[in-house]
Parts: sequence; structure tokens; C-alpha cells
Amino acid sequence: MNNDNDLLRYFENNPGRLISKWTHYFEIYERHLSRFRNQEVHVVEIGVNQGGSLQMWKKYFGDNAYIYGVDINSRCKQLEEERIKIIIGNQKNRNFLKQMKNLCPRIDILIDDGGHTMLQQINTFEELFPHISENGVYICEDLHTSYWTRYGGGYRNPNSFIEYSKTLVDKLNAWHSRDPESFQVTDFTRSAHSMHYYDSILVIEKRQMEKSIVRKTGKKSFGK
Repeated sequence: MNNDNDLLRYFENNPGRLISKWTHYFEIYERHLSRFRNQEVHVVEIGVNQGGSLQMWKKYFGDNAYIYGVDINSRCKQLEEERIKIIIGNQKNRNFLKQMKNLCPRIDILIDDGGHTMLQQINTFEELFPHISENGVYICEDLHTSYWTRYGGGYRNPNSFIEYSKTLVDKLNAWHSRDPESFQVTDFTRSAHSMHYYDSILVIEKRQMEKSIVRKTGKKSFGK
């Protein structure tokens, strides 16, 4: 793996609290998150564990980064430090997720590395994706649990997050629908620029979108 990756280098020489990450995630982080470095950025990571990744994000994004960790374990509150705030709550609970919008009025990057159950992932997406800033990034990690029954998943289980997210691919392309009664442009269509699937991880980049247009330039080489 490319050791020019600053996040990976931090991870491999970690001077702080314990971090647990799949190593192939670091290339993905660099690809989608590097543009936020050294500017004001508000990051929410669901799933605090030992708090090491919160310190990693703080170091990576720079002095104007504000990091929020969300966890159900009240002991995590002791991991707070300058520019790292811990919020205690259950991401399965929609009422708690609604409160998150007040607790974190600005979210530029949302990383769901929480309990990884289908209900947790779907509820978190539905409640918080619209709250992410216009040019922000949503990341859901450890999607392999969509194939595990004890997390509420299973191969081709319609209730899994993987199957749920496949419907978002249709919504991304809804501008081209010729069946307006059953296939319509949604808020997701208007706010999602791109979806990127990797092994066990989904990244959605936000941007205000409009229906694309086709243009032609140059001269014809031959007639019809």
C-alpha cells in the first residue's frame, strides 16, 4: 500500500489511542476526504471504540477541524479533548438521531462505523444524510454485515443495507425516468453527486444537482 498516504502513516505509527481499521480503507479516505484538509471541517464519526480514530481525524484535517464522536457507551465521554466532543446515544433510535441535528448543526463528513446492524445503518442514513452539508461526504463502513444474518442481513435480503442502498442508485439516475408516476426525482437525486462502492464501504459525495444536458461541438465527419 502507498505509504505516501498521511492517514496510513499516522495509523502505522499511531502515538495515541487504539485505532481499529481495515487497511484498504485508508486509500478510500485519502481519495474522498483529502480536499477537506487545512480548512474548517466538522466531522461526525459514529462508533468511538477507544477513541483513536477521532484523534487521527483531528490530526489529519488540521487545526480547524471539529470532531464529534457518537457512541452508546457512556465511558467514551472521558475521551473528550480539545476539538473532540463525545455524544452518547443509540444510533438505532430515530429520536436520538433527530437530536443530533441540534447537537451537530453542521456536518461536513459523516462516518458510520457504529454497530453495523441494518436498522442502525438505514436509520442513520435516512435521518442524517439530508443534514450533511451541500458538498459533504457520507461514508458507511463494514458493509459486509449486510451478508450476515445476526446483524439483520443475509445475501439478497431485501432488508439489508446493501439492498437498500441499491435503490439509491436508481434515485441517483432518476433524472432520466420515463415513468414519472413510479420513478420520480427525489431530494436524494437533487443532492447526491456520486456513489462509490468498495469492499465493505460506501461513499456518497453530495453536491446540488440539476438534470444533465448533452452538448455537441465540432464538425460532422459524414452524414446520417
